[in-house]
Amino acid sequence: MSVYMNDARFANKGYQISTDNSLLDFDTIFNYLDGESYWAKGIPADKLRKAIDNSLCFGVYKDGKLAGFARVITDKATFAYLCDVFVLEPYRNIGLSKWLVQTIISHPDLQGLRRFVLATLDAHGLYKQFGFEQITRADRWMEIFTPYK
Repeated sequence: MSVYMNDARFANKGYQISTDNSLLDFDTIFNYLDGESYWAKGIPADKLRKAIDNSLCFGVYKDGKLAGFARVITDKATFAYLCDVFVLEPYRNIGLSKWLVQTIISHPDLQGLRRFVLATLDAHGLYKQFGFEQITRADRWMEIFTPYK
């Protein structure tokens, strides 16, 4: 892990990261995932609500307004899957995605896991900075994939 961002650097500019789901702006998250993401287009709102309710979520805020989001599906002991990671356009290119990933992998409930995984089309460079690598023995992994209609 080679990149660590200073929390104070962002806090001094009005940013914070919270795992308090009551702060999340569901409409903004839904609109981004359904309308702009390549991985969750067409997700029904009720499925996203259920997913958020049953995940460890991280909201990035600028002066109380949602600037980014990520969620982790985990048993908090052996396995975690990082997904739905995004920073909204007006807040990009200032290091928030690095700060968000750093915060996630440093979270106390995500320490000592045997496996922490994610899937990405184009952000390999970001995640490699924090120790993520391509899956070894990919031939052992299987899935049931049912795209949203």
